[in-house]
Parts: sequence; structure tokens; C-alpha cells
Amino acid sequence: MEQLYTKDTQAIFWNNNKTAIQRMLDYDYTIQRKTPSVAAIVAPTSGNKFEKFFFGPDEVMIPLFKTTAAAKKAQPQADVLLNFASFRTAYDVTMEALEIGGFSSMMITAEGIPERLARGMNAKARELGVTVIGPATVGAITPGAFKVANIGGTITNIVNSKLHRAGSCGLVTRSGGLFNELSNIIAINADGIAEGVAIGGDRFVGSVFIDNMLRMEKNPAVKYMILLGEVGGTEEYKVIEAIKSGAITKPVIAWCIGTIAKYYDSGVQFGHAGASANGEMETADYKNNAMREAGIHVPTSFNELPAMIKSVFESMNLPEIPEPSINICPTVRRSKEFICTISDDRGEECTYAGFPISSVATPSTGKGIGDVISLLWFKKQYPKWATDFIETVLKTVADHGPAVSGAHNAKVTARAGKSVVESLVTGLLTIGPRFGGAIDGAAKYFKYADDNNLDPKAFLKYMKGEGVPIPGIGHRIKSLKNPDLRVTGLMDFAKDNFPSTPLLDYARTVEALTTSKKENLILNVDGTIGILMVDMWRALGYSETEINEFIESGTLNAFFIVGRSIGFIGHVLDEKRLAMPMYRHPMDDILYDVPEAEEIK
Repeated sequence: MEQLYTKDTQAIFWNNNKTAIQRMLDYDYTIQRKTPSVAAIVAPTSGNKFEKFFFGPDEVMIPLFKTTAAAKKAQPQADVLLNFASFRTAYDVTMEALEIGGFSSMMITAEGIPERLARGMNAKARELGVTVIGPATVGAITPGAFKVANIGGTITNIVNSKLHRAGSCGLVTRSGGLFNELSNIIAINADGIAEGVAIGGDRFVGSVFIDNMLRMEKNPAVKYMILLGEVGGTEEYKVIEAIKSGAITKPVIAWCIGTIAKYYDSGVQFGHAGASANGEMETADYKNNAMREAGIHVPTSFNELPAMIKSVFESMNLPEIPEPSINICPTVRRSKEFICTISDDRGEECTYAGFPISSVATPSTGKGIGDVISLLWFKKQYPKWATDFIETVLKTVADHGPAVSGAHNAKVTARAGKSVVESLVTGLLTIGPRFGGAIDGAAKYFKYADDNNLDPKAFLKYMKGEGVPIPGIGHRIKSLKNPDLRVTGLMDFAKDNFPSTPLLDYARTVEALTTSKKENLILNVDGTIGILMVDMWRALGYSETEINEFIESGTLNAFFIVGRSIGFIGHVLDEKRLAMPMYRHPMDDILYDVPEAEEIK
């Protein structure tokens, strides 16, 4: 891997740190990335499905998941894990992600992970070839391509430090704060950085100086390198050996901070866990001298570092890097109140799930109402057998005569002189658990039984325990001897067109048991529709969780609502056409039981 990140790199962000994520997206917009660098967020305690963030003047929705595994499955292209978990959780999160696989690099921001755990975690990552940045880091950046969270600071500071586009320097530091400071120094005295990593301040970090510098040695965009070490540890000596062996040939500028430690009578612990010398070789002075002797450009003090950077850079006579165009993030942005993910009316032609209406509406397209429903309800292009089934369901449930509650209400309202809309609504309001709801219920309970491997007897016992009649079973008129032709038609269609019908097959075994007790306890039309909808979604590749969400959200009842609306409107228009008078229910059809009211004293 010559370059840590590219303009196509995407990350899974563990922990919903909104400020850090927004800074990444502001950077993406500034450098004109086509896709946001954050593909998903893992937020175990959130009940939301997404979080809104600004992408320039507009907003984008970043999906939320409760687990890393779910996020990775949904966004397999995201090969960077940005671990913003606390020090109590960061180890477990990292180890789980290593087990899941598919990550090329991970950044761990937590400070203070127990050293024993950190060493084991880093060893596992090396074994799997995963680059770990941190613990205790602000991250890394490939200017003009991808930046981790807060590194580089605000957008204003990033542009001033030339981190919006690639320069020539490869920068490796321990300190995140000094990384930002050095980025600015390099921008002033040279042409910026091509790649930068703050490896982290803990004593045991994942990728060390040599790991990153060997990668930068292979990166043609990196012309020279700057290493900012510190008192404590011996990682700088690995760089010295690499230079001596010829593994690193590009010019290197280096400085170890902490030279002031020699003025203290006893050992002193600086800010980082690793910034403490346990012997002369770990002192800043000793390491600076050793690097100088190896041919590394080492100033006599940090104050002289800017001049040395300028001198080395100018001696290389590198071509000038042109400034790319950038976007300017608005300073005032307003969050949108509504979200629409199914249609867009902003262009010359409105679209259904990305398809112009003209591409699905006219007869010449070969598309039907089932195709429109699959686009607007599910944002998918269903195959013809599935859209044909949807249309069959709508036609099947369109009407069931004037006596049912919905049609009755619609007719009564129409006769009161109300409009088609008002009359339709009164009919629709009757749809629920007792009218139309059997479709939802049948799908829910039969799927539950099938998912839990309940045989028919166990299923009947379970439903009795629930105190619920089996939805989708039973008919007032139809029976085994007098079958419902609507059910027969649906089953025949499924047999001829569905890839498989496992839930219907299970439901038929239940029907065999119920009809052995009473012959009208057949699988009715509502049950058949609900069960076959589950079979359809399974055949289309939906997960069991997604199917359960469809059922719980009332999707199945929505098919009944659309279909039955056709019939309700028909009855309303029938009343209007016949000019029927106001309806009054006949008194002889009402049981009056009105005793004199009791007086309260």
C-alpha cells in the first residue's frame, strides 16, 4: 500500500461524534469529493436509522447501525474504521473489527488502553496486515483525498495549512497538536504535505514511525519526510537503521522534542504516556545526535526547524504544485425539516426512485402499477413475477360488496352529499385489525411460527396461549367443499411464478389441521396474501429483519388500502350516479333497549 487513503476511501465511524463527523464532511465538500468519506456510523444505543449532516449547503443522511458487523455488511466498501470509543470499550471494538475483517486501516482515538491489551491488539493487527493508527491519536490525512476526524483543525486552518491538496512532504509525528502546528510550518516554508500521520502518544501504538515512513518511501507523491519524535522510546532508531541499510533513501528531516528534560534533576513525565526516558538512549538529546550522525537533517533546536525545512525543500527544486479549485462551505446552513428518499421533483421531470415518470408511466414502457409501487414503496426494481403478483393482489382485494364496513361507510357518507374524497376517507378509516388487518396478522404470526420451527399443533397451542384467533384462517361462507376462487388463483399464480413458497407450504400444513376440526377453517384470501408477500420478499433477497419491519410498519395493510380504495370509490360514484338520498337506517333493524335512567341522589 503506497498511499494510506485515496479520494474514494470511506470509513465506518464508531460512536456518533457529530462534531468530528461534520468536520470530515466539510473537508470532503471543500476538496470536492463526490462521496462522503463517512459511509456509516455505529451507535449501539441509538434508536435512529440515520443521522443528518451538512454536505456543503445541502444535507446528507449517514446510516446508523447498532453493531460494526451490521455496518460493514451494509457498507462493504468502507475499509477504514474510525474508533472513537472510550478507553474502556476501544479494545473490544478494535478486536471485533479485526475479527470481522475487510478493514485496511483503523484509527483509535482513546487514550489509556491498558498496555497489555494494546500490545496484543497491535500484534493481531500486524498479523492481519491492518494499519493501526493510535491509540491516543487525532488520526491521519492524505490531503486532497481523505482526512480523519479532527486532524488539521477547522476548515480555515486546513486551507491555510495547504491540507486541502497534496504537497511533497511525508509527515509523521507522535503529537496530534504538533502535527497541526507542523502542517502550518510546512505550508509556510514549503509546499505542504502529501501524507501525514500522528501515530499517537501511548507507549504502545499500532503503526510506528518506521511503518509509515517505509510506506511513504514507496509513495511517489512523497518527495521528502519529516519526523517529529519525542523523549521516550526507541522507535527513532529503527528509522536510523533503515537509512543506513538503504531502505529509506528520500531526504529526512527530524527532531525529538523534550530536550529540556536534561535540566531536571530527576526523571520527568511529559504529556504522553510514552514521553518518559527510561535510559540515556531514550532521551531527546541522544536521539537527535544519533539521527544527525546517520545523515538525517536535524536542527539544533525546534526554533530552527522551519528554516531547515525551507532549506531542504528549496534544494530539491521541485515543480510548483498548482492550486486546485475548492468549494467554500457556507457559514450559515439550515437543516431541512422534511426528508424524501423516493421521488424528486426538482428537475424538468419528476422521478420515481431515480426513474423519470415517463420511463414507467406510458404503455410503451411495459411497466405497470406494480412497478410504480416497487419503486415508491421499496426503492427497488422488482422482477416481473413480483410486480405481477402485486397487481394481482390489488385486483383481488379491490371490492367485497356493499355490506362490509368500509364500503358501507363510504356509501352512507356519499348519500350525505359529501365529496368523493370525504366519502373515501370514511371508508378507509374502518380498515384496521378487524377489517383488512388479517393480512398483517397472518404474515406476522405464520412467519413467527415458521421462524421458530413450530409444528402445526405447537402453532395452534401458541396462538391459543396468545388469546388470538389465527389471522388468515377461517371464512364465513367458503370451505373445503366450497373453495374461495380468489385464494385458488393466488396459489396457482405463486406455484407457476414464485421461485419457492416455503411459508405458504407451511401454512397449508396448518390448514390441514384446522380444517380437520371444522371445514370452513380454511386459509382465506387475507391469509394467503400476507403469507405469499413474505415468500415474495424472501425470494427477492430481503433479510428477515427487513421483512419484519415491513410487517410491523403496516406495509401489508397498505396493499389492502390501495386495492380497496378502488372499490370504495366505485361505490361512492355509484351512489352519486344513482342520486341516492340521505341514508337513514331502518328502525326495525335496531334493537332498542332504553330503560329509564337511574336518578343519582
